[in-house]
Amino acid sequence: MPKNKIQFQRGLSLQRFQQLYGTSAQCQEVLLKKRWPSGFVCPQCNHTLYYKLATRPLYQCQRCRCQTSLTSGTIFDSSKLPLTIWFLAIYLISQSKDGLSSLNLARILGVSANAGLRLKHKLQQVMKNEDDRLQLSGIVQVDDAYWGGKKHDGKRGRGASGKTPFLAAVSTNCKGHPIHMRLSRVRSFTSAEVSRWSAKHLQTSTLVVSDGLHCFSGIAQSGFLHETIITGGGYESMQIKVFSWVNTMLGNVKKSIHGTYHSVSRKHLPRYLAEFCFRFNRRFNLGFMVGALVKASAHSKPIPQHKLKLAEIWW
Repeated sequence: MPKNKIQFQRGLSLQRFQQLYGTSAQCQEVLLKKRWPSGFVCPQCNHTLYYKLATRPLYQCQRCRCQTSLTSGTIFDSSKLPLTIWFLAIYLISQSKDGLSSLNLARILGVSANAGLRLKHKLQQVMKNEDDRLQLSGIVQVDDAYWGGKKHDGKRGRGASGKTPFLAAVSTNCKGHPIHMRLSRVRSFTSAEVSRWSAKHLQTSTLVVSDGLHCFSGIAQSGFLHETIITGGGYESMQIKVFSWVNTMLGNVKKSIHGTYHSVSRKHLPRYLAEFCFRFNRRFNLGFMVGALVKASAHSKPIPQHKLKLAEIWW
């Protein structure tokens, strides 16, 4: 049997990464091109002419005299970590198939555990923001899922406490091959919630295939083509070919997160799901993924510590 070209592609080796991003000057040059592809643009007045200060690493607009640094207004803003550490973290997270825990990341980078956790959560949020712009199209398989186990409070099944509901969706092409996936935490499995999710994450003329769970009626309510297949329950329902890819993706993401992380907070679960989706949706070119995440980070707004802790993330 021939090897899968996507699965066995080389990716970006550590040696090649060091050649491209090994020095601070190289990282600054790459970030400059990713943030301002056509040259400097003032964040205040959009003027393109500037002075570069000799005493400090700042750009000053010739029109409004606004001074800005290369990292201000980006995910790297107000960070004490050098760009070489940020770029190495981007490389490690994007090239790891099953993810990398924040503690392991901190040990590799040589930073504190808290710094490693902040860095990872910020990059995960960048991944989520980037993937939120991607809408699924074609034939989309949708299924409901839960994260976490029940608590010992007498409640069982779907209503058990300690479980976090989320939707899994995989778009396939005409040959049935998976193209993109979406994992979204939802408040509950209701038709209104699924309808709002569909309007945000599905393109027009998309055909959605789901099981007979009542909440999926919200897909048709949003104006999308919807086909329902009654699957029943038990092991036999997992063997239905129509849902083969969404079931495979659910198994892969659960094994990946369980195998990599000691525990995942209910509040921050969408970031971990988005990290998995980001890598899967860009798996066709692993070497391109580093540059894509650097570009997304350059165009991402700063995320202060309090926003990382307090933000309640959905979808």
